[in-house]
Amino acid sequence: MIISRSPLSRQLQDYRLTTAEILYHMPDHPGLLQTYVWQELDLAPRFPVLRKFLDFWSHNLDGKLHSVRVANLDLISPGHMRHVDALMTLQ
Repeated sequence: MIISRSPLSRQLQDYRLTTAEILYHMPDHPGLLQTYVWQELDLAPRFPVLRKFLDFWSHNLDGKLHSVRVANLDLISPGHMRHVDALMTLQ
């Protein structure tokens, strides 16, 4: 089985645009917090891509993680139709 990695095919496999706001302690000044914004297509609710990134961060980077706030959004969704009570004539 060939798994395509194009963004459209991943979205069709239920990947969602995921944004994480990561607060971490600055390595030289642990009392100060810095913000990093991460964004990628990921699978909710387990977020394997984000977990892999955070695992890499905690093992390879000096800034200790403080907190992570996550939001996600379906990019492909069913369309909706609504009826409008108006009649227009074009000339």
